[in-house]
Parts: sequence; structure tokens; C-alpha cells
Amino acid sequence: MAYLSAITLLWAFSFSLIGVYLAGQVDSWFSVLIRIALASVLFLPFIRYKGIPAVLIAKLAAIGGIQLGLMYCFYYKSFLLLTVPEVLLFTVFTPIYVTLLYDLLKKQFSAWYLVTAAIAVVGAVVIKNTAINENFIIGFFVVQCANLCFAIGQVGYKKLMESQKITLPQHTVFGYFYLGALIVATVAFLLFGNTEKLPTTTTQWSILIYLGLIASGLGYFMWNKGACIVNAGALAIMNNALVPAGLIVNIVIWNRNIDFPSLIIGGSIILFSLWVNETWVKRKIASK
Repeated sequence: MAYLSAITLLWAFSFSLIGVYLAGQVDSWFSVLIRIALASVLFLPFIRYKGIPAVLIAKLAAIGGIQLGLMYCFYYKSFLLLTVPEVLLFTVFTPIYVTLLYDLLKKQFSAWYLVTAAIAVVGAVVIKNTAINENFIIGFFVVQCANLCFAIGQVGYKKLMESQKITLPQHTVFGYFYLGALIVATVAFLLFGNTEKLPTTTTQWSILIYLGLIASGLGYFMWNKGACIVNAGALAIMNNALVPAGLIVNIVIWNRNIDFPSLIIGGSIILFSLWVNETWVKRKIASK
């Protein structure tokens, strides 16, 4: 939980940084490319080449291409259609995707994990019970595509690491994850990028560097490593912890209007779902 909690706090700033300083100002395809490229450079020195099965490399690259490459393509586009709070609202379905996908890969159905994820979704919906804009339908589906990519990637990585017969320090192979994402981002930029909307200010470049090296580079490695440690229920819940965390940052720093009673009630529901999972569900599943 420590890894997931730390990255939740780290990522809480990303929503507002993108929505306030990059969306509509910097080409989204370039933002995706530079962010993933910086994350790749960060892990290249640690990549182990000898003794790594080609199948493992291909799977890691595919997971990275989906979880990071495709997800970012949808994610950045969503900020052109929705406000930061609305993007946060539409991420509440990620825990359901995580739980169902994990059960699908394990060829089982753990209803108790789904219950805890559903409680977390209720909490997030309570927090973000706000009006929607005219781009609601398109924006909703764009965010759901991003959510699904994120869920597929983290569940796929967790399952892959659980099934590995060889023991490897994860940082020695995680570079392949970023290289897979880099391939997707490069193709997307070449096809759809607008070179007339590259960063023009120090602030924009600084944010992209931070997002690339810290939020993506360290963030996704620590998040996926943490995903391998916790159960599927806790993983699903921590996906929704981003909602209150992101809102708090948005409120405190950028002074967005928010319904404070809803934030408190919804946040409490999410914490309750985590408590249920950690103190009751885990013991119930283990006793079977």
C-alpha cells in the first residue's frame, strides 16, 4: 500500500498541471511523446539485456504500449473536452475494470473484491456530483477508453509478474514497458501531431519534464510494483483514491469551486471501502 499511496499523492498534481498549463496550449500528441520519452531515458541505464526471455520483453512492451501509450493518447485528449473535475469524475469506473479484468485473467469471480470496488465508486460519485458540459458524451467515452487501458495495463503487469518463473529485480526490465509505450506515442505523434503547437514557455517545458521523469518515470514503476504486492480489491480502491486527492490539489492550489460536504462524505466512503477490504475481505478470501 505504501507504493500506491505515495504515487496517489504524486499523481494528484498531474490532473491540474495538464488541465491548467498544457491542455489546448501544447499539442497533446507531443505532450504524450515527450513524457514517455523522458520516462524511457530514465530507465534505459537499468535495462538488463542478457538472460531476458524474448516473450517477457514482448509482453512488457505490449503492456506499456496499452497502459501508458494508448492511455495517455486518450487521457490528454479528454482535457480538451472536459474540465479537470469532470475528468476526475469519469475515472471512477476504473476500479470496476481492474477488478473484473483481474478475475477474468485468473479465471474466477471474486465478488467480494467487486463489492469493495463498488463502494469506492459510490464514494467517488458522491464527491463529483457536479453539472456536466456539452461535451459530456464524447468526453465520457474518451476517459473510459483511458480508464480501460490503464486497468488492462496494471492488471496485465500484475499477472505477468506473478506468473514469472525467474526472479528479476523489476527495475531491470521495466524499461521495456516504457519502450513499448514510446513506440505507440511516436506513431501517434507522427500521424496526428501538430508541430505548430510545441511548448513555448519555460513553465510548459518544466511541467513536461516533471511529468516525464517523476510522474511517469518513477510513478508508473512504483505503481505497478505496488500493484504486484496488494490484492485486486486494494488495487481497485487505490485507483479511486486519485479522485479526492486530485480534487484537493485542484481546490487548494487553483481554487476551483467544490462542494465540500460531498468531498468529505465521498472521501470517507472511499476510506471505508479500503478498511473493509484490508480488514475483512482479505481474511474472507484467504480462508477459502
